[in-house]
Amino acid sequence: MLKNLFATHPIQASPHVDAGELPHDSLQGEASLKRVLTARHLVMLGIGAVIGAGIFVITGQAAAEHAGPALVISFIVAGIACAFAGLCYAEFAAMIPVSGSAYAYSYATLGEIVAWFIGWNLVLEYLFAVATVAAGWSGYFNECLSILGHWTGLSLALPDYLSSAPLKFTDTHQIVGTGALINLPAVLIVSALTLLCYRGITQSTFVNSLIVTIKVVVIGLFLIFAFRFIDPANWHPFIPPEEGPGRFGTSGIFRAAVLVFFSYVGFDAVSTAAGEAKNPQRDMPIGILGSLFICTVLYIAMALTLTGIAPYHMLGTPEPVATALSLYPQLTWLKAIVSFGALAGLSSVILVMLLGTSRIFFSMAKDGLLPKTMSRVHPSHRTPHVATVIAGVAALVIAGLFPVSILGELVSMGTLLAFTTVCIGVLILRYTRPELPRSFRVPGIWVVSILGSAICLYLFWQSFRANWPLMLGWTTFGMLIYGFYGYSHSKLRKQNS
Repeated sequence: MLKNLFATHPIQASPHVDAGELPHDSLQGEASLKRVLTARHLVMLGIGAVIGAGIFVITGQAAAEHAGPALVISFIVAGIACAFAGLCYAEFAAMIPVSGSAYAYSYATLGEIVAWFIGWNLVLEYLFAVATVAAGWSGYFNECLSILGHWTGLSLALPDYLSSAPLKFTDTHQIVGTGALINLPAVLIVSALTLLCYRGITQSTFVNSLIVTIKVVVIGLFLIFAFRFIDPANWHPFIPPEEGPGRFGTSGIFRAAVLVFFSYVGFDAVSTAAGEAKNPQRDMPIGILGSLFICTVLYIAMALTLTGIAPYHMLGTPEPVATALSLYPQLTWLKAIVSFGALAGLSSVILVMLLGTSRIFFSMAKDGLLPKTMSRVHPSHRTPHVATVIAGVAALVIAGLFPVSILGELVSMGTLLAFTTVCIGVLILRYTRPELPRSFRVPGIWVVSILGSAICLYLFWQSFRANWPLMLGWTTFGMLIYGFYGYSHSKLRKQNS
């Protein structure tokens, strides 16, 4: 049984993949994913996924509750870990151009049970990321309605019982009601973008590119016009005195690093699009590393500016950028632009994360670990339409019921575990399959692999100590699915038996 659990998925040297080429494992006549994405598309997908919640939602919570002005250090720590992981992802994505991301890489190096564990955590990462960002989108949507209401003299903002989560977690990890009915805006945006993902990858990437352009312009305007209102006094003390484990001080910096790690999951989402890239051997490393570099620079600039124009303790709201700008009446016009830009920015994050979730479901179903119906490809749209619908429905339910804070930490934990296995897996494959052609090779593989996995595991542990009941509950639920369905339906196990 152990042999089956740790059996690795066979891989072979992947030749250059041309647009429109059927995957090697496609059945004759079966519809396949469409290879249409270029390096530019992949970079835009990465920016679309990375720039959003980290700037417009999570940044405020991390500063107000954990790091204060030292949030910039948290972003640097998370960025270093992501740089190590990004290099490893780039080598894997160029070598194994499939849609499974860390799940597929783990299957090829560490075995089926590890692949399932990582795949299940990728589901946690992407699915809960959609829900987290949708909850933040709801806050900015209501802010935009308030702005429009102020301009028109009408009361347009939705009441709290229709725009906030009806459930919340207590400090003892119990679920209690808040009195709200549903987070309606979150449900509506997830539904709309699920339909777009269902329609096609070409349409999805076109809309994503438009949104990315809008939000980068908005961020640029914020940095330029808010710069002159920075008060250095807001940066003192730069590292607030520790008030408890993970709350300010050095421990708060690392706890915030775990939280803002959520902001960087975009380049991981790029790797899920490898099965739809025209030339993955060349373009995947460009998409992953290019988007990571651009976004890290923007995050650091935003963290410094945001904590410079407002006291950090005021930023713990669902719309921290708008909250900070509200302190300056002369920037009311910018507050309106940022609020509408945030809607666009968060929309692209939801879009790319939905794409990633459906592709993970698709890959796991192709291997028999999830029901076969989830591996179906729409004959005309060429999208994994069943997996897309299932991902969308699950995400809108979570987004409509749960708050931002707990979802963001769980997403970071799932991401960190995926990054750890990729860092370890790329080193293993260097020695187990040295003959495989690698169009991109991680420089200093031992240093990058070991440091990358060590930093990710350390950051994971910081959050696990506080959220272990939820993480263990998610893992147990996933292992039950594997035990009762995945193990017996595994195509690899059937081939080896």
